[in-house]
Amino acid sequence: MASDDPKSGEQVSGSDVLVFPHQQCQVAQDSSPKQMGANVDACWSRSEARVWTLMLLLGTCLLYCTRVTMPICAVTMSEHFSWNKKQSGIALGSFFWGYCLTQVIGGHLSDKVGGEKILLLSASAGGLITTITPLVTHMTSVPLLFLTSLRFLMGLVQGVHFPALVSLFSRKVRENERAFICCTVGSGSQIGSLVIGGVGSFLLDWYGWESVFYFAGLCTLFWVYWMHRHLLSEKEHTISLEDLTKSLFHFKQTHIPWKRLFKKASVWAVILAQFSVASTFFTLVCWLPTFFKETFPESKGWVFNVVPWLVAIPASIFSGILSDHLTSLGFQTVSVRKLMQIIGMGASSFFILCLSQTTTFRKAILFVSASIGLQTFNHSGILVNVQDLAPSCAGFLYGVANTGGAILGVILVYLSGYFIDTMGSWTPVFHLVIVVNVVGLCIFLLFAEARRVDIDPTCATRDL
Repeated sequence: MASDDPKSGEQVSGSDVLVFPHQQCQVAQDSSPKQMGANVDACWSRSEARVWTLMLLLGTCLLYCTRVTMPICAVTMSEHFSWNKKQSGIALGSFFWGYCLTQVIGGHLSDKVGGEKILLLSASAGGLITTITPLVTHMTSVPLLFLTSLRFLMGLVQGVHFPALVSLFSRKVRENERAFICCTVGSGSQIGSLVIGGVGSFLLDWYGWESVFYFAGLCTLFWVYWMHRHLLSEKEHTISLEDLTKSLFHFKQTHIPWKRLFKKASVWAVILAQFSVASTFFTLVCWLPTFFKETFPESKGWVFNVVPWLVAIPASIFSGILSDHLTSLGFQTVSVRKLMQIIGMGASSFFILCLSQTTTFRKAILFVSASIGLQTFNHSGILVNVQDLAPSCAGFLYGVANTGGAILGVILVYLSGYFIDTMGSWTPVFHLVIVVNVVGLCIFLLFAEARRVDIDPTCATRDL
């Protein structure tokens, strides 16, 4: 197996060792689930990778179950509490204000104390907040204020999830397997949207909107319990206050060549592309249920809440297989990453344009399914490209990129509600999504690279 030399950044011959600038990633022997991850410096063995991939896939699925509860219930809750579109937009957008605040610090803490620990803390808090949301909302005379506050807190705790995943993968996954594992785990976002779209739609009709929150929250807490009990060692699910304080205190003292990194056009290319990808996806997830409910009121909710994600799941896994296969055939890594983004941002935008012109329910479902399915190719583009550029601080760098995407997502979600209210049409919303996507794609195609840019003596010889 080839490995990276920490000083030159070039591939050197090794014995099942992959060297990152700040640590060695050695292939571990097969072990029981309790022992998996015990050696923080070891790559996952194949059996470990299978178990961890499955559990992280499920964790990401539940992350989206809790995240999408509000969009699924938005119409019903708006009717129950007499909210207009602007008020609904505030409630929906409040999640992203919190989401954008913890991306960077979440990536940094994951690089310092371990992504698996941060993931467990995030899921614990997110599951609890989701479970108590209906109770708190009914106990107050100002439900919008309290719901907005809870969604803000949900954004805070969930903001660390994907930076933690990226950090964990950069330490534990061999380079030639990253695209497949990233895409497989990333497909959890579609599976989660599918599950909550299907189950949530039935719960919404049968038992009311409160049951959707209870279902998502309690399932997440059960996942945390299982991880705590069966997969993580005691060392991995314990974070001492001293470790957290030390990591936060030394936040500005990490030996990472920030000036070198942020002078690179390739770094800004992946950051700005992620701005576009994250913000447009957030906008669609927040408003599509309302679009279908209002545009096609006779349609069944489970259809538009389920069918697009049924397409997206195999599309995400296929994109990872295709990406790794093209790389193994000898295609340049940067060319593969750009191809994935052309499909993920360009082709998906074409179908959003088609959606803005359609007047039939069947065509709308077809176009939405194609767009969301193709967007999953971003997992094997941007998400892996961050690890190509800077594996030593991948969590932090992805946190920076996703922060911008979350901030832009807040703006787009609010603007969308404003456009719908003032113009009485969904077309400006879809056009806005297309423009943002195309701009991000053009920047990525012009400046993206796959060469490592974190190779610097101050970063290569010291631990983060």
